[in-house]
Amino acid sequence: DKITLIGCPKLDDVDYSEKLTQILSENAIKSITILRMEVPCCGGIVNAVKTAFLKSGKMIPWHVVTIGIDGAILEDR
Repeated sequence: DKITLIGCPKLDDVDYSEKLTQILSENAIKSITILRMEVPCCGGIVNAVKTAFLKSGKMIPWHVVTIGIDGAILEDR
């Protein structure tokens, strides 16, 4: 099963790391894929996931896919 979470660090006034920490702590998540745009503000999602890993004490496989403003995949790491 896969679950999709959507957020915008620039437009949403919320600390994503708190909710992600709760999700990681209370569920058997197997991996995380972060899909972000190339714009700088989307880096906040990556930072929130890193913080959630530290706070939850869990380290699971994860990777980041960066999409350009034209829709092209710029990076998949």
